Amino acid sequence: MKLGFLSAILDGWTYEEMMDVAHDMGFQCVEVACWPKGKAERRYAGVSHIDAERVLVDGEYRDHILSYAKKSGVEISSLGYYPNPLDRDEEKRKAAIDHILALIDASALLGVNMVTTFIGRDQWKTVDENLALVGEIWPPIIARAEEKGVRIAIENCPMLFGADQWPGGQNIFTSPSNWDKVFEILRSDNLGINFDPSHFVWQMLDYTKAVYDYRDKMFHIHFKDIKLYPEKLKKCGIMAHPLEYMSPKLPSYGDVKWDEFACALTDIGYEGYAVVEIEDKAFEGSREKILDSLRISKRYMENFII
Repeated sequence: MKLGFLSAILDGWTYEEMMDVAHDMGFQCVEVACWPKGKAERRYAGVSHIDAERVLVDGEYRDHILSYAKKSGVEISSLGYYPNPLDRDEEKRKAAIDHILALIDASALLGVNMVTTFIGRDQWKTVDENLALVGEIWPPIIARAEEKGVRIAIENCPMLFGADQWPGGQNIFTSPSNWDKVFEILRSDNLGINFDPSHFVWQMLDYTKAVYDYRDKMFHIHFKDIKLYPEKLKKCGIMAHPLEYMSPKLPSYGDVKWDEFACALTDIGYEGYAVVEIEDKAFEGSREKILDSLRISKRYMENFII
Protein backbone atom coordinates (compact mmCIF):
# COMPACT_ATOMS: atom_id res chain seq x y z
CA MET A 1 0.00 0.00 0.00
CA LYS A 2 1.06 3.58 -0.65
CA LEU A 3 0.27 6.02 2.15
CA GLY A 4 -0.89 9.54 1.35
CA PHE A 5 -3.46 12.19 2.18
CA LEU A 6 -6.39 13.97 0.60
CA SER A 7 -5.14 17.45 -0.23
CA ALA A 8 -8.43 19.23 0.60
CA ILE A 9 -7.13 19.78 4.13
CA LEU A 10 -4.42 22.10 2.73
CA ASP A 11 -6.83 24.80 1.61
CA GLY A 12 -4.82 27.93 0.84
CA TRP A 13 -1.67 26.04 -0.13
CA THR A 14 -0.64 26.07 -3.80
CA TYR A 15 -0.18 22.82 -5.70
CA GLU A 16 3.57 23.17 -5.29
CA GLU A 17 3.33 23.92 -1.56
CA MET A 18 0.98 20.99 -1.08
CA MET A 19 3.36 18.60 -2.86
CA ASP A 20 6.25 19.97 -0.82
CA VAL A 21 4.35 19.13 2.38
CA ALA A 22 3.78 15.58 1.13
CA HIS A 23 7.47 15.22 0.24
CA ASP A 24 8.79 16.74 3.45
CA MET A 25 6.61 14.50 5.62
CA GLY A 26 7.49 11.38 3.65
CA PHE A 27 4.07 10.62 2.17
CA GLN A 28 4.13 8.46 -0.95
CA CYS A 29 1.05 9.88 -2.66
CA VAL A 30 -1.69 12.50 -2.57
CA GLU A 31 -5.32 12.42 -3.65
CA VAL A 32 -5.46 15.86 -5.23
CA ALA A 33 -8.56 17.95 -4.54
CA CYS A 34 -9.89 19.23 -7.87
CA TRP A 35 -13.06 21.22 -7.28
CA PRO A 36 -13.96 23.80 -9.92
CA LYS A 37 -13.13 27.36 -9.04
CA GLY A 38 -15.81 29.09 -6.95
CA LYS A 39 -17.26 29.26 -3.49
CA ALA A 40 -17.22 26.08 -1.41
CA GLU A 41 -20.64 24.72 -0.46
CA ARG A 42 -19.35 22.95 2.66
CA ARG A 43 -16.27 22.40 4.81
CA TYR A 44 -13.39 20.59 3.11
CA ALA A 45 -14.88 21.22 -0.32
CA GLY A 46 -14.09 23.83 -2.94
CA VAL A 47 -10.34 23.23 -2.79
CA SER A 48 -8.55 22.98 -6.13
CA HIS A 49 -4.88 22.08 -6.27
CA ILE A 50 -5.14 21.09 -9.94
CA ASP A 51 -7.27 23.01 -12.45
CA ALA A 52 -8.77 20.18 -14.50
CA GLU A 53 -10.10 22.42 -17.26
CA ARG A 54 -6.65 23.98 -17.68
CA VAL A 55 -5.06 20.54 -17.87
CA LEU A 56 -7.22 19.85 -20.93
CA VAL A 57 -6.01 22.86 -22.92
CA ASP A 58 -2.60 23.87 -21.55
CA GLY A 59 0.17 21.40 -22.27
CA GLU A 60 2.76 23.47 -20.43
CA TYR A 61 0.63 23.47 -17.27
CA ARG A 62 0.04 19.73 -17.63
CA ASP A 63 3.78 19.08 -17.96
CA HIS A 64 4.44 21.21 -14.88
CA ILE A 65 1.96 19.21 -12.79
CA LEU A 66 3.70 15.98 -13.76
CA SER A 67 7.27 17.25 -13.49
CA TYR A 68 6.66 18.73 -10.04
CA ALA A 69 5.14 15.49 -8.82
CA LYS A 70 8.16 13.59 -10.16
CA LYS A 71 10.54 16.09 -8.56
CA SER A 72 8.72 15.68 -5.25
CA GLY A 73 8.78 11.91 -5.44
CA VAL A 74 5.06 11.91 -4.66
CA GLU A 75 2.49 10.09 -6.81
CA ILE A 76 -0.97 11.44 -7.57
CA SER A 77 -3.34 8.70 -6.47
CA SER A 78 -6.46 10.28 -7.91
CA LEU A 79 -8.19 13.48 -8.88
CA GLY A 80 -10.76 13.97 -6.11
CA TYR A 81 -14.05 15.85 -6.33
CA TYR A 82 -17.13 15.11 -4.20
CA PRO A 83 -20.28 16.83 -5.47
CA ASN A 84 -23.88 15.64 -5.84
CA PRO A 85 -24.36 14.48 -9.46
CA LEU A 86 -28.01 13.60 -8.67
CA ASP A 87 -28.85 17.00 -7.18
CA ARG A 88 -32.50 18.01 -7.61
CA ASP A 89 -31.30 21.40 -8.85
CA GLU A 90 -30.71 20.83 -12.58
CA GLU A 91 -28.06 23.54 -12.82
CA LYS A 92 -26.03 22.12 -9.92
CA ARG A 93 -26.45 18.61 -11.30
CA LYS A 94 -25.16 19.61 -14.73
CA ALA A 95 -22.20 21.48 -13.25
CA ALA A 96 -21.23 18.45 -11.18
CA ILE A 97 -21.48 16.05 -14.12
CA ASP A 98 -19.59 18.35 -16.46
CA HIS A 99 -16.73 18.66 -14.00
CA ILE A 100 -16.58 14.90 -13.39
CA LEU A 101 -16.28 14.41 -17.15
CA ALA A 102 -13.51 17.01 -17.28
CA LEU A 103 -11.73 15.19 -14.45
CA ILE A 104 -11.95 11.89 -16.32
CA ASP A 105 -10.31 13.49 -19.35
CA ALA A 106 -7.70 15.29 -17.23
CA SER A 107 -6.91 12.15 -15.23
CA ALA A 108 -6.26 10.27 -18.47
CA LEU A 109 -4.01 13.03 -19.83
CA LEU A 110 -2.00 13.11 -16.60
CA GLY A 111 -1.66 9.32 -16.55
CA VAL A 112 -3.35 9.18 -13.14
CA ASN A 113 -6.29 7.19 -14.48
CA MET A 114 -8.40 7.51 -11.34
CA VAL A 115 -11.21 9.83 -10.29
CA THR A 116 -12.64 9.69 -6.76
CA THR A 117 -16.14 11.08 -6.24
CA PHE A 118 -19.75 10.44 -5.11
CA ILE A 119 -22.65 8.81 -6.96
CA GLY A 120 -24.92 11.46 -5.42
CA ARG A 121 -28.53 11.42 -4.31
CA ASP A 122 -31.70 13.48 -4.51
CA GLN A 123 -32.20 13.70 -0.76
CA TRP A 124 -36.00 14.00 -1.10
CA LYS A 125 -36.42 10.82 -3.19
CA THR A 126 -36.53 7.17 -2.09
CA VAL A 127 -33.69 4.73 -2.67
CA ASP A 128 -35.54 3.14 -5.61
CA GLU A 129 -36.22 6.53 -7.17
CA ASN A 130 -32.56 7.42 -6.82
CA LEU A 131 -31.47 4.14 -8.35
CA ALA A 132 -33.60 5.01 -11.36
CA LEU A 133 -31.72 8.33 -11.55
CA VAL A 134 -28.42 6.45 -11.39
CA GLY A 135 -29.54 4.44 -14.41
CA GLU A 136 -30.35 7.62 -16.32
CA ILE A 137 -27.40 9.82 -15.38
CA TRP A 138 -24.37 7.62 -14.81
CA PRO A 139 -24.06 5.39 -17.94
CA PRO A 140 -22.59 8.18 -20.10
CA ILE A 141 -20.12 9.04 -17.33
CA ILE A 142 -19.04 5.40 -17.06
CA ALA A 143 -18.79 5.18 -20.86
CA ARG A 144 -16.40 8.17 -20.87
CA ALA A 145 -14.31 6.54 -18.15
CA GLU A 146 -14.13 3.28 -20.09
CA GLU A 147 -13.20 5.13 -23.26
CA LYS A 148 -10.37 6.97 -21.49
CA GLY A 149 -9.15 4.03 -19.42
CA VAL A 150 -9.97 5.79 -16.14
CA ARG A 151 -11.30 4.07 -13.03
CA ILE A 152 -13.97 5.81 -10.95
CA ALA A 153 -13.87 5.10 -7.22
CA ILE A 154 -17.04 6.06 -5.35
CA GLU A 155 -16.74 7.00 -1.69
CA ASN A 156 -19.28 5.54 0.72
CA CYS A 157 -19.96 8.69 2.78
CA PRO A 158 -23.76 9.09 3.17
CA MET A 159 -23.44 12.90 3.18
CA LEU A 160 -26.11 12.97 5.88
CA PHE A 161 -24.88 14.91 8.86
CA GLY A 162 -27.18 17.86 9.54
CA ALA A 163 -30.47 19.53 8.70
CA ASP A 164 -29.32 20.76 5.29
CA GLN A 165 -28.86 17.15 4.11
CA TRP A 166 -32.03 15.77 5.66
CA PRO A 167 -33.88 13.47 5.10
CA GLY A 168 -31.96 11.13 2.79
CA GLY A 169 -28.46 12.50 2.48
CA GLN A 170 -26.65 13.36 -0.73
CA ASN A 171 -24.93 10.10 -1.65
CA ILE A 172 -26.76 6.81 -2.14
CA PHE A 173 -23.57 4.69 -2.16
CA THR A 174 -23.72 4.10 1.58
CA SER A 175 -23.81 0.36 2.30
CA PRO A 176 -23.06 -3.04 0.75
CA SER A 177 -26.77 -3.41 0.03
CA ASN A 178 -26.79 -0.21 -1.99
CA TRP A 179 -23.41 -0.99 -3.56
CA ASP A 180 -24.89 -4.18 -4.99
CA LYS A 181 -27.80 -2.26 -6.49
CA VAL A 182 -25.53 0.36 -8.07
CA PHE A 183 -23.12 -2.25 -9.44
CA GLU A 184 -26.08 -4.15 -10.92
CA ILE A 185 -27.14 -1.01 -12.80
CA LEU A 186 -23.63 0.11 -13.78
CA ARG A 187 -21.86 -3.08 -14.78
CA SER A 188 -18.33 -1.89 -15.44
CA ASP A 189 -14.85 -2.94 -14.45
CA ASN A 190 -14.04 0.78 -14.32
CA LEU A 191 -16.39 1.44 -11.40
CA GLY A 192 -15.34 0.63 -7.86
CA ILE A 193 -15.13 1.83 -4.26
CA ASN A 194 -13.12 4.50 -2.48
CA PHE A 195 -13.64 2.91 0.91
CA ASP A 196 -13.82 4.93 4.12
CA PRO A 197 -14.39 2.59 7.10
CA SER A 198 -15.40 5.41 9.46
CA HIS A 199 -18.87 5.74 7.96
CA PHE A 200 -19.55 2.08 8.72
CA VAL A 201 -18.97 2.75 12.43
CA TRP A 202 -21.93 5.05 12.93
CA GLN A 203 -24.10 3.06 10.51
CA MET A 204 -23.26 -0.10 12.50
CA LEU A 205 -21.95 -1.93 9.43
CA ASP A 206 -19.01 -4.34 9.23
CA TYR A 207 -16.09 -2.61 7.50
CA THR A 208 -13.71 -5.59 7.60
CA LYS A 209 -16.27 -7.92 6.01
CA ALA A 210 -16.83 -5.34 3.28
CA VAL A 211 -13.12 -5.44 2.40
CA TYR A 212 -13.24 -9.21 1.93
CA ASP A 213 -16.60 -9.24 0.12
CA TYR A 214 -15.69 -6.45 -2.31
CA ARG A 215 -11.99 -7.12 -2.72
CA ASP A 216 -12.15 -6.71 -6.51
CA LYS A 217 -13.89 -3.34 -6.19
CA MET A 218 -11.51 -1.76 -3.67
CA PHE A 219 -9.92 0.87 -5.93
CA HIS A 220 -8.85 3.45 -3.34
CA ILE A 221 -8.91 3.75 0.46
CA HIS A 222 -9.62 6.64 2.85
CA PHE A 223 -8.18 6.55 6.36
CA LYS A 224 -10.54 8.56 8.56
CA ASP A 225 -11.91 7.77 12.00
CA ILE A 226 -15.26 8.39 13.71
CA LYS A 227 -15.85 8.80 17.42
CA LEU A 228 -19.26 7.73 18.70
CA TYR A 229 -20.42 9.31 21.95
CA PRO A 230 -22.65 6.68 23.63
CA GLU A 231 -24.19 9.03 26.18
CA LYS A 232 -25.21 11.46 23.45
CA LEU A 233 -26.62 8.60 21.37
CA LYS A 234 -28.63 7.33 24.34
CA LYS A 235 -30.17 10.76 24.72
CA CYS A 236 -30.97 11.63 21.09
CA GLY A 237 -31.21 8.19 19.41
CA ILE A 238 -30.31 7.09 15.90
CA MET A 239 -33.07 9.21 14.33
CA ALA A 240 -31.15 12.37 15.25
CA HIS A 241 -28.78 14.09 12.82
CA PRO A 242 -25.59 12.01 13.05
CA LEU A 243 -23.35 14.89 14.16
CA GLU A 244 -25.43 15.04 17.33
CA TYR A 245 -23.85 11.78 18.50
CA MET A 246 -20.59 11.33 16.57
CA SER A 247 -17.65 13.27 15.22
CA PRO A 248 -14.99 12.72 12.50
CA LYS A 249 -11.53 12.23 14.03
CA LEU A 250 -7.94 11.49 13.08
CA PRO A 251 -7.04 7.80 12.71
CA SER A 252 -6.65 6.31 16.23
CA TYR A 253 -8.74 9.05 17.87
CA GLY A 254 -12.03 7.29 17.12
CA ASP A 255 -13.60 3.83 17.07
CA VAL A 256 -12.22 2.18 13.92
CA LYS A 257 -10.12 -0.87 14.81
CA TRP A 258 -7.23 -0.07 12.51
CA ASP A 259 -5.31 -3.29 13.12
CA GLU A 260 -8.30 -5.34 11.94
CA PHE A 261 -8.97 -3.06 8.98
CA ALA A 262 -5.32 -3.06 7.85
CA CYS A 263 -5.20 -6.84 8.30
CA ALA A 264 -8.19 -7.25 6.00
CA LEU A 265 -6.55 -5.05 3.36
CA THR A 266 -3.35 -7.08 3.49
CA ASP A 267 -5.31 -10.34 3.43
CA ILE A 268 -6.90 -9.40 0.11
CA GLY A 269 -3.55 -8.29 -1.26
CA TYR A 270 -4.50 -4.63 -1.57
CA GLU A 271 -1.44 -2.74 -2.85
CA GLY A 272 -3.10 0.46 -4.01
CA TYR A 273 -3.37 3.95 -2.58
CA ALA A 274 -4.54 4.60 0.98
CA VAL A 275 -4.91 8.25 1.94
CA VAL A 276 -5.61 10.01 5.22
CA GLU A 277 -8.69 12.22 5.09
CA ILE A 278 -8.60 14.93 7.75
CA GLU A 279 -11.92 16.29 9.03
CA ASP A 280 -11.13 16.64 12.73
CA LYS A 281 -12.28 20.01 14.10
CA ALA A 282 -9.79 19.71 16.97
CA PHE A 283 -7.02 20.30 14.43
CA GLU A 284 -8.41 23.40 12.75
CA GLY A 285 -7.60 27.03 13.39
CA SER A 286 -4.02 27.32 12.21
CA ARG A 287 -1.66 25.99 9.59
CA GLU A 288 0.47 24.36 12.26
CA LYS A 289 -2.49 22.43 13.69
CA ILE A 290 -3.37 21.21 10.20
CA LEU A 291 0.20 20.06 9.61
CA ASP A 292 0.19 18.39 13.03
CA SER A 293 -2.91 16.44 12.01
CA LEU A 294 -1.03 15.02 9.03
CA ARG A 295 2.07 14.21 11.07
CA ILE A 296 0.04 12.42 13.78
CA SER A 297 -2.01 10.46 11.26
CA LYS A 298 1.03 9.36 9.29
CA ARG A 299 2.94 8.31 12.42
CA TYR A 300 0.00 6.20 13.60
CA MET A 301 -0.87 4.55 10.27
CA GLU A 302 2.75 3.56 9.75
CA ASN A 303 2.16 1.01 12.51
CA PHE A 304 0.20 -0.91 9.88
CA ILE A 305 1.49 0.28 6.51
CA ILE A 306 5.18 0.31 5.65
